[in-house]
Amino acid sequence: MRHCINCCIQLLPNSEHKQQAGCGGGPLHSHLECPACKGENKIVLRVDGKQMNLLAVLEVRAEGNENWGRFLRFKKGKRCSLVFGLMIMTLVMASYILSGAHQELLISSPFHYGAFPSNPSLTDGENPSDTKEHRHQPSVNNISYVKDYPSIKLIINSITARIEFTTRQLPDIEDLKKQELHMFSVIPSKFLPNSKSPCWYEEFTGRNTTDPYLTNSYVLYSKRFRSTFDALRKAFWGHLSHASGKHFRLRCLPRFYIIGQPKCGTTDLYDRLRLHPEVKFSAIKEPHWWTRKRFGIVRLRDGLRDRYPVEDYLDLFDLAAHQIHQGLQASSAEEQSRMTRIIIGEASASTMWDNNAWTFFYDNSTDGEPPFLTQDFIHAFQPDAKLIVMLRDPVERLYSDYLYFASSNKSADDFHEKVTEALQLFENCMLDYSLRACVYNNTLNNAMPVRLQVGLYAVYLLDWLTVFNKEQFLVLRLEDHASNVKYTMHRVFQFLNLGPLGEKQETLMTKSPASNARRPEDRNLGPMWPVTQKILQDFYGPFNARLAQVLADEAFAWKKT
Repeated sequence: MRHCINCCIQLLPNSEHKQQAGCGGGPLHSHLECPACKGENKIVLRVDGKQMNLLAVLEVRAEGNENWGRFLRFKKGKRCSLVFGLMIMTLVMASYILSGAHQELLISSPFHYGAFPSNPSLTDGENPSDTKEHRHQPSVNNISYVKDYPSIKLIINSITARIEFTTRQLPDIEDLKKQELHMFSVIPSKFLPNSKSPCWYEEFTGRNTTDPYLTNSYVLYSKRFRSTFDALRKAFWGHLSHASGKHFRLRCLPRFYIIGQPKCGTTDLYDRLRLHPEVKFSAIKEPHWWTRKRFGIVRLRDGLRDRYPVEDYLDLFDLAAHQIHQGLQASSAEEQSRMTRIIIGEASASTMWDNNAWTFFYDNSTDGEPPFLTQDFIHAFQPDAKLIVMLRDPVERLYSDYLYFASSNKSADDFHEKVTEALQLFENCMLDYSLRACVYNNTLNNAMPVRLQVGLYAVYLLDWLTVFNKEQFLVLRLEDHASNVKYTMHRVFQFLNLGPLGEKQETLMTKSPASNARRPEDRNLGPMWPVTQKILQDFYGPFNARLAQVLADEAFAWKKT
């Protein structure tokens, strides 16, 4: 007997919305014969009466007591094509992503934006009606295409009403060790007292023919850095210390971190600061080890690879370690003083905010909030680390981020649509979860078409301040840096206790053009729409106000005059 693998979709008026009909005798509320099916085994979807894209799918909210789980069922014994089912699901998900539509269908969403993979009570097959009922004003339909500010303002008001800056509970050091046993076995608890950077000697058991970087993941996956490691490889044996028939290499961690934020001038700060003779950065500008590589993530959408061990990260600082070792072994006090003044830096702009990997590795979440954050581990090894943060108006940051990372069809119109869609997704999460849970929600962050969450500076900074002292931070504004480079660089020198520069060196550092400036083709697209700017100002306003309060500086409120 041949089995039908076709699907019939029928639009019904609003008055018939509560009825459900199917072909093939499925256990539905009532059995109505589909005129197009003619008795064959087909699936009929009854959709809300408004004209819409039939394949669009969205985040669904529970209404009434309808049993969503009974909507789609195959009659037992029927061998409908699995391939066809997968094709339908693929089309449904693709249509949702492309359309951005938010009409309600009588079919479960492929994923629930408020759900967290680490929460065993919420599974992939969960029906929206099983979650707690949303108590808020109804969402605006097709919000991605609405350019009506008052309508979008309702969503922003809903988010603002739920903002609560709570203090996170710090994990115990023993729990941190359980999560990263190998890291704690490699990095010691104490460092050399006569080095400004956190360094220590460890035994090297290889021979002089051994390639110390043979298995380094950064070398294997980053061809452009292989020449750097080739130079380190040639000089490696000459920078070992030999005692009692054993060989020792100097290992170092950064003394300071430029931790964020992306599209806020971190590259320009890095390029200028590395011109100072006392500063040595990692061989790779942005290792992203603490936030991504140690979990085996290069790009989250590509899935997980083998985790980069801590030794691979430490290799990135070998050039600086060799110079510090040379100073420690020098016979003259002057040479020792000069080389041991070197401080090591690292400038991954993801360090402050990116904790997306936690859902894959930490399963003891409380209400969707990550039990461990990046700063917990850095503090466990380096409680005296210095941290530099470069920020800019989050409204302008988001637009710059969009122009830099979007690959095609960039425009003010497209940016506006993506912003309004991201706002509703963020609101959906806030209806059920805490602010912190939504900010660190990997599912939500991947679903949002623009990185709205990166500009919530106050949330991240407050979480960093739970483990580090305020005096360990230097928080700068890109606007100030752009208007007076010399002043901001002097602030950085003072913060890091660096020696003064000669006039020629300082001129080279401060007069060079800005790094990583906006591309000409992006500048030609012009500014964002004024209505989009106003929407984002309203959204970021409460977070900026909290940031200005924490830093005791109203400049960080970015109020427009």
